[in-house]
Amino acid sequence: MLPQETIRAKRDGRALSREEIEAFIAGLTSGAVSEGQVAAFAMAVFFRGMDIDERVHLTRAMMRSGVALDWKPLKLPGPIVDKHSTGGVGDNVSLMLAPMLAACGAFVPMISGRGLGHTGGTLDKLDAIPGYVSQPDIGRFREVVAEAGCAIIGQTAELAPADKRLYATRDVTATVESIALITASILSKKLAAGLQYLVMDVKTGSGAFMPTYEGSRELAESIAYVATGAGLPTVALITDMNQPLAGAAGNAVEVQNAVDYLTGEKRDARLHEVTVSLGAELLAVSGLAPDPAGGRAALERALASGAAAERFERMVAALGGPRDFLKNARALLPSAPFELAAPPERAGYVESIDTRTVGLAVVELGGGRARATDAIDPAVGLTRLATIGARVSAEAPLALIHARDAASAEAARNRLAAAYRIADAPPPATAPVLEKIVGAKA
Repeated sequence: MLPQETIRAKRDGRALSREEIEAFIAGLTSGAVSEGQVAAFAMAVFFRGMDIDERVHLTRAMMRSGVALDWKPLKLPGPIVDKHSTGGVGDNVSLMLAPMLAACGAFVPMISGRGLGHTGGTLDKLDAIPGYVSQPDIGRFREVVAEAGCAIIGQTAELAPADKRLYATRDVTATVESIALITASILSKKLAAGLQYLVMDVKTGSGAFMPTYEGSRELAESIAYVATGAGLPTVALITDMNQPLAGAAGNAVEVQNAVDYLTGEKRDARLHEVTVSLGAELLAVSGLAPDPAGGRAALERALASGAAAERFERMVAALGGPRDFLKNARALLPSAPFELAAPPERAGYVESIDTRTVGLAVVELGGGRARATDAIDPAVGLTRLATIGARVSAEAPLALIHARDAASAEAARNRLAAAYRIADAPPPATAPVLEKIVGAKA
């Protein structure tokens, strides 16, 4: 099939057949489809969209463009599950949820990404751990999942290579926001990882990739329906990103926040609710719990017993990190040499937060990327972030800034002052989990 005819059909609004989509993705993978044709295809999909069947065909074709992991030969005594998030500020859920799920009998081959723009990346956080190998070969990845019950790594070249080429083109042709292409990009990698069940965390609000509720809901429905239609039963939760999820934003500081959470030293209430809600849905859909309430109870037991913390430390050691990491995290993680409190413009209660601006403050400190090639400073970031409804003053600042020098700390302080809106009374409390969407049965 000629790629230009497939592009023409989509340009004119016709639904593409499975054969047309498979042929186009095969050409994209082999190089037979030119850069111009990839760009034209992405733009046609951006404007004309794809129905659910087309998205299923596209997802499966992209998954088959490379290696698909098969966990059956390992005869693992539990389901293969994962969680994925659309990203946000202070969203370190993966660091805790993967070992929590493993402690409940699941096996979690979590393939995560790096941060870009105002959102943080799970791999950048893990790279703050001395010795941690975030991109092992597939063989070692499989071994660690079997040994520790979970492994969090980066995408390898073998998994869904069509997605890498298509995403690179989308990034420079203003077609990243296509719901159909976002869905196929996320799910092709998840299917290639050999998952049996998935829970999706779709953020909405000022710090989300999809800031409007309507856009977030459309994406959540697309992922839940397409994943389930492709044979991967999926539940999506829409969660609030109108404020940072954790009390920390950065890389090493979010790892320390995760350590504090797992060991019970400190657990941010909203972070805990989102983490446990996602895990409860996954345990229920995978059959490890009779329902979400049973899943929630199992996760709480895994935390209280120390089993989740033990799984995390086992994963870190198996991927090259220190064997005694939990006990010595504060000494082992990099720390910034300069700290500065960020006071509010006036005393009062936090009424709202421009969460994207908080994320950009971390980027400007050196803890994030403006471009994919930028280096990351793992030590910088923000801690003690004030939440919506909190009382703030000169004595109770908006955050504690961890910086390389006074100038960058001052710039971050100005960013934070602009991001926080202060009122005389606290606003009504809002729930962190807003809606649940279950994929239609395949």
